[in-house]
Amino acid sequence: MRDVPLGNMYKQLASNPSPTPSRRQYRPKLPVSIITAVIFVLGIQFVILPRYVYQLSPSEIRLTQFQLDALDEGLRKCQADRTPPIEYPVTTASSRTNARWNPSTGQNETVILRNATLFDGEKIFENTVNIVFKKGIVESVSDAGQSIVIPGAKIFDLEGKYVTPGLVDMHSHHLSMSWPMLSSTDDTNEMNPAFGPLTPFVRIVDSLKAYDYATTIIASGGVTTSLILPGSANIMGGEAVVVKNVLKSGDNEEFVVEELLLEHGEPVENRRRYMKMACGENPRRVYKHTRMGNAYIFRKQMERAKELKGKQDAWCLKAATLRDNGNVAAISSFLDASSKDESATDYLEFDSSIAMLRGKVGINVHCYEPEDFEDMIKHSKEFGFRIQAFHHALSAWQVPEMIKASGENITIATFSEFGFYKKEAYEANLWAGKILSDHGVPIAYKSDHVESETNAKYLLFQAATGHSFHLPELLALQSVTSVPAKSMQIDHRVGYAKPGYDADLVVWDSHPLLVGATALQVYIDGKPTLDPKKVEESLSNVQAANSKELIAPMMRTTVSAAIKEDLCNKVEKAGTKFTVTGIKNSYLEGQPAAAVASDSLAMVVDSGKIVCFDSTEKCASISADSPVIPLKNGHVLPGLTAVSLQLGLAEITTDSKTSDGELKKSASSDPKHAVYAKYGVHLEGRGFARARIGGVTMAVTAPMSEGFTIGVSTGIKTSGKKTILDGGVFQDDVAVHFSIGQSSKGTDSLPTISSEISKLRELVIENQTKDNIYGKAANGSIPLVVHADNEYDIMQLIKIKQEYPILNLIVYGGYGAPLVAKELAEAKIPVILTANRGAPAGFDVRFSLPGPPLSRSPAAVLTEAGVKYALSVFGEGETSHIHNIPIEAGWAAKYAGLSAKQAVNLVSRNVEEILGLEVEEMKRDFVVWEGNPLEFGASVVLGVDGEDGVVSLCWPESN
Repeated sequence: MRDVPLGNMYKQLASNPSPTPSRRQYRPKLPVSIITAVIFVLGIQFVILPRYVYQLSPSEIRLTQFQLDALDEGLRKCQADRTPPIEYPVTTASSRTNARWNPSTGQNETVILRNATLFDGEKIFENTVNIVFKKGIVESVSDAGQSIVIPGAKIFDLEGKYVTPGLVDMHSHHLSMSWPMLSSTDDTNEMNPAFGPLTPFVRIVDSLKAYDYATTIIASGGVTTSLILPGSANIMGGEAVVVKNVLKSGDNEEFVVEELLLEHGEPVENRRRYMKMACGENPRRVYKHTRMGNAYIFRKQMERAKELKGKQDAWCLKAATLRDNGNVAAISSFLDASSKDESATDYLEFDSSIAMLRGKVGINVHCYEPEDFEDMIKHSKEFGFRIQAFHHALSAWQVPEMIKASGENITIATFSEFGFYKKEAYEANLWAGKILSDHGVPIAYKSDHVESETNAKYLLFQAATGHSFHLPELLALQSVTSVPAKSMQIDHRVGYAKPGYDADLVVWDSHPLLVGATALQVYIDGKPTLDPKKVEESLSNVQAANSKELIAPMMRTTVSAAIKEDLCNKVEKAGTKFTVTGIKNSYLEGQPAAAVASDSLAMVVDSGKIVCFDSTEKCASISADSPVIPLKNGHVLPGLTAVSLQLGLAEITTDSKTSDGELKKSASSDPKHAVYAKYGVHLEGRGFARARIGGVTMAVTAPMSEGFTIGVSTGIKTSGKKTILDGGVFQDDVAVHFSIGQSSKGTDSLPTISSEISKLRELVIENQTKDNIYGKAANGSIPLVVHADNEYDIMQLIKIKQEYPILNLIVYGGYGAPLVAKELAEAKIPVILTANRGAPAGFDVRFSLPGPPLSRSPAAVLTEAGVKYALSVFGEGETSHIHNIPIEAGWAAKYAGLSAKQAVNLVSRNVEEILGLEVEEMKRDFVVWEGNPLEFGASVVLGVDGEDGVVSLCWPESN
């Protein structure tokens, strides 16, 4: 407490007077001479003598200065702790420079992009514009009609091509787990008994590897900025950091982590901080606590952080008082006591947690389900920290108002279609983006980059999918640019293409939300990162689109429940006749009139059979008195066929109680013990619902296995209207499957890949004359499908085929297939390609093609070599992607220069021919679409089962 000045004390006493005495009291006074003598003696003792008699030694002076310096350092830390994160002013032209720029390797020439169709992070300009940038900063955006003359500038006329800000991915793990993935370089999760589920004190920046080639691949997809997060095993996983996706950008062009950082060149005290947290299944599974146990552990951590924060604040107040007073002895005593405080060693461990309470750390929480959102929001209110974003959050669409009611403008950083891989992901909803945006909840799509299935190169695919399910166009583009930038509080420099922002720009070959949109150039800090020659070569089969064709993609057509019910009641009745008009294209065979594109094709279906497929006029008499389904952009396709390792056998991939089960690596390869998928399939589930909206009417499903022996696949219908007793299984035994490669080796009997190859040879030789399922595969009467990715493993299969040409040998997977495409074609070995958009993620596939704009696409190489191939999807939660099969075909067709019919065949007739499925052309399933299914935004209107002539699909829905 400060001393109260005498004047103030007098006023305080006067304000509360005592009763007035009845007579004047006597107050004795000391003589002035005595008072003067006392003051003189005290001055001698405390001023003169210490200066001339008790003079401090040099060491004592140094000690005193050391203590003052220590106190000052502590006070500077106090000031830093009290300082809130820097708030940047509104970015305008010339308002800032790019701190990452350097004169040696930075952009030194002014660049002008002329005639660009610009999405600037907020809107799409109606007219084309000129974009000028220099030294890593956008200098101006002006109407293309205005003349710009800058001596020495590089000028590129884009002729109307789309330009966007560099994409921003707010959830990635590249650099911390580099490609090719190896256990020795996986530094994403700090899981150690010494620390347990709370590791807020670790920093992902200490795990980054500045040589990760995935960074270059990711940038080629237009992703220029990424938030690199620790993994989600722990309740508190550690601090994250934001990077620019460009390697060796510093003065010396070396692999330096600091030079990757977005805020490289900025003062350390001004840099943003982020915390990765996780709730729900992951920490529950890893540490065997319940949700309530995890909640207690977290609250205990934050209560301790709160206590330490209070101690810090008290120390700061006391230190400031002592510094003002200048009492050296008191300062020394205070610092000595502080050094003995048992909590002093906790401050480093709790630094991040305390900073959370001070509002200095942005909180990003891996969280999926409503109960976990609610609990985490309660924790944030209890301890006073702000959640920036819930990540993954696949059930957020169920509680948008609860999330919004937090008042914190929490961003949902999610997938657009990935799901079903665990219980938390089972409520994944393709319409989630629209639902959340309709409620005013910010939506950002992210990659979760590690595996090839979550390759951040294809971040834009997430936004395009979201748009096709009715997330508005601008919000879809913002979901991978300005929204994540704002959530991470870096929207003063990235996420927008406006004057004053970092010159992170992407030039696209089409509208960014169209299938196969590819970056022609990616500028990071103003410097181009793509080799134009490689880009041109990678897109050599793509027909250049002019600006008039660069239209926005479509959203899926929907109808009201009443219209759907009325239509379906009519057409699903046995023996019904109905007419579809407005058909633009048909890819059915045996309908010559329909083979020519027209604006007025009509199709009349009677009892499941097409009785007229011609002009509306020519079908008029036949269609009389039948219900009419008018379409605007009708397409008729054969029913598509998927090849799956999960559909019908696993509902939730990682929960064995929802699946048929998975064969272990030690499973017997004896044909007597062969596993048949037909004995385990269930013909219902959410994967089937997604198959139906993707026009998939049939699927070939193989048993699930983690080893060499897989089993015998079966053919199933996806309509959900048949069981295994009445035609739901259309072919009992389709093919015999084995797996060769890194993922399947490792048992006592098959410890190596070479032993797997030897075993496969042995099974072929031993069973050639035997009457068993392996004998059928050995003599070529049933396909032998070998799951293999490495090019040398595939070469071994080619040798087997050469030695035993009777084999009907098929490669499934095929990451390395393009590297031996000529040899596959000569050996007549077809491929079921799951790596249409693959990546060199694993060591065994490190030479696989990353695809345009860095290399030719796998589809293009296989096509040119003459390899017979089909497309499929594969990976964790593959059934959540199954509706995208026609999209994958459209993507492959763009890069390989295929016609629309050839693209459709990749996911229909080619599958049937490769696997030997017996489908009569005039009895095949067919599906009517509104829109082009090779592009985003097409909807299945109805499907007809060609065998029994019934309508098997009618405006199918998922979620």
